[in-house]
This record gives sequence, structure tokens and C-alpha cells, in this order.
Amino acid sequence: MIRDDIKAATIAAMKAGDKARIAALRQISAKIKDRDIEERTSGKAIPDDELVVSVLQKMAKQRRESIELYVSGGREELAAIERAELAVIEEFLPQMMDEAATRAAIEAIKAETGAATMKDMGAVMAALKARHGAALDGKLASTLVKAALS
Repeated sequence: MIRDDIKAATIAAMKAGDKARIAALRQISAKIKDRDIEERTSGKAIPDDELVVSVLQKMAKQRRESIELYVSGGREELAAIERAELAVIEEFLPQMMDEAATRAAIEAIKAETGAATMKDMGAVMAALKARHGAALDGKLASTLVKAALS
């Protein structure tokens, strides 16, 4: 389980004395605990790895956006900190589909569903998420689906 891998990595970082890595791993653990509490109160049951992956994806997306903002604002030192945190987060994420694999999946779904216009974009995106979930880069998929259906 990914949660166990994160705990083991935290212990290893503590033994190695890597303060930046420890901080990033503790942030991850805190976000996961927050999400656990949120799920307990909502009454929904989500498989553990799915929950952890969704938290990690959200954290990675936030780091990427922060990096862009810091770089455009000329704050390279802050962007470097975000890049280091992003690297730690990405260690625990499943391998994302590349552009070619995403295009192939979109074409397969288009053929199956008969999608031809932008009106079908929601159905194609829903099918992509259902089949490829955690391995799918939503931003890339959205861009490719728009291009394929226009």
C-alpha cells in the first residue's frame, strides 16, 4: 500500500537526517489524515490506495501551479523548494500515461461510443477517467479530447 511506503520513506528520511524530505513526507501524511477524517464524516467508502493517490495528485497539481507562479514572478528560490516537494510527491504516484497512450485511449473510446462532436466530450472524459483513473493526466486528456472532437 502506498500509505505504508510513505511511512517507511519518512522513517528512512529521519534516519538519514534529510530535513527537506522529512518535511515533504510529513505534509503528505497530514493531507492524507485530513482526507481520512473528511471521508469518515461523509460516509463514503473509497479504497485506500485510491484515496492516497487522489491526495497526491492534488498536491502535485498545486506544486506545479506554484512553480509556474514563482518562476513567472522571478522567485526561483521558492520554485526550487516546490520542485523538491514535487519530486517527493511524484515518487509515490503511479506512472502517468504519456501523450501517445492517452491519444490511443481517446481514439478507442471515440470508436466505442461513436463520439464525434464537442457535445460528446463529457462522455469521453468520463469513460477515460473510469478506465484509466490514477494514470490519467486530466489536463493533457482534456486538451487531447478537445482536439480530437473538434
